[in-house]
Amino acid sequence: MNDTAEGEVVGICRDLLRIDTTNTGDPRTTAGERDAAEYVAQRLGEAGIDARIHESAPRRANVLARIPGADPSRGALLVHGHLDVVPADESEWSVPPFEGVERDGYLWGRGAIDMKDFDAMVLAVVRGWHRTGFVPPRDIVLAFTADEEAGMQYGSQYLVREHAAAFEGCTEAIGEVGGFSYTVGDDQRLYLVETAEKGIDWLRLHARGRPGHGSFVHDDNAVTALAEAVARVGRHRFPTVLTPTVRTFLEQVSQALGIDMPDDPQLAIAKLGPIAGLIGATLRNTANPTRLEAGYKDNVIPGKASATIDCRTLPGQEETFLAQLREVIGPDVEIEHLQRQPAVETSFDGALVDAMAAALRGEDPTARTVPYMLSGGTDAKAFRTLGIRCFGFVPLKLPADLPFSTLFHGVDERVPTDGLQFGVRVLDRLLRTC
Repeated sequence: MNDTAEGEVVGICRDLLRIDTTNTGDPRTTAGERDAAEYVAQRLGEAGIDARIHESAPRRANVLARIPGADPSRGALLVHGHLDVVPADESEWSVPPFEGVERDGYLWGRGAIDMKDFDAMVLAVVRGWHRTGFVPPRDIVLAFTADEEAGMQYGSQYLVREHAAAFEGCTEAIGEVGGFSYTVGDDQRLYLVETAEKGIDWLRLHARGRPGHGSFVHDDNAVTALAEAVARVGRHRFPTVLTPTVRTFLEQVSQALGIDMPDDPQLAIAKLGPIAGLIGATLRNTANPTRLEAGYKDNVIPGKASATIDCRTLPGQEETFLAQLREVIGPDVEIEHLQRQPAVETSFDGALVDAMAAALRGEDPTARTVPYMLSGGTDAKAFRTLGIRCFGFVPLKLPADLPFSTLFHGVDERVPTDGLQFGVRVLDRLLRTC
């Protein structure tokens, strides 16, 4: 490991945090990723790497590059990270979210863990290779994407559709969200590697009724019908379903905690502390109301009311879930599909998985890798359509008391600076050997 690479990762991450790449989901208010893409391409160019910027729309920029490996006959490894971030309300933060403040051993800012930390790690590692003349064992394809936070239309989906040739030969990929530590005790940390993620189904519900004057007695009110359906959805709990990934995770965590895996998996999850919420969401399909829209005047009963529902489905459960959801909503409310992306799942085995475990143990002898499912979605959904086997692996050794999962899209997002340096060392070990 080149000491300079470990030393410069914090500065690179700080630079990226200071570039506002807020993605609101609305092209009119989204900052765009162009400035960050130019920064990434410049840093890669300084390392002798030919990086190409691909705009899918004005200022919606992606970066692609390929580093030739020693053995071109081997399948290439895709290393990907997104450049956009969700919005941040500065009034809620204790530091300005786009100034990359370093304080108390952390680097603070929107995107610190989601996921400019990994972008910085990747840049630091490959720049370190350039200084020493190192050639990786196989081709490494780098992708820094736009629009991951709002459906990937301008990012990975665009790249897969318009620039699929750039990924030729890629058999495996690493990206977010995994490789972070969970402290079991003084002598052991588990590192969660994402091998699965739930599917996304964003729905809009439409209820229709008879419009009229707000002062009349009215028994066919679209707002009332919609509100009742939304309330049923929001209160409903879908049945527990243990997928292979979640079952393996619970078995291995129970073993590490020295307990028998209980019949009720919620009892095991209750012992997980700061990651309980992250794992608990992978026990079942979920549907959460997020937006309501109705009417145009205070004294007019509208003829239509709409609501948005954010649904996340387990692998193999999409059709079953939709049938269950229809029963909850009722027959008189229309369902419109806004976006559908399938769940992703792969097995926890193979040379790359072994190399991840070895790289972590090289820096943390107590490390034990376990598979887990992410309740959200990542660019892996797009890259999986090319037949690429995708893993979440952003190595971070975290303080035991850091509420890591709450920092994603949360207030005061931050990453430990020594965690960034740990990540660079682990990532370098992995990419040198996998």
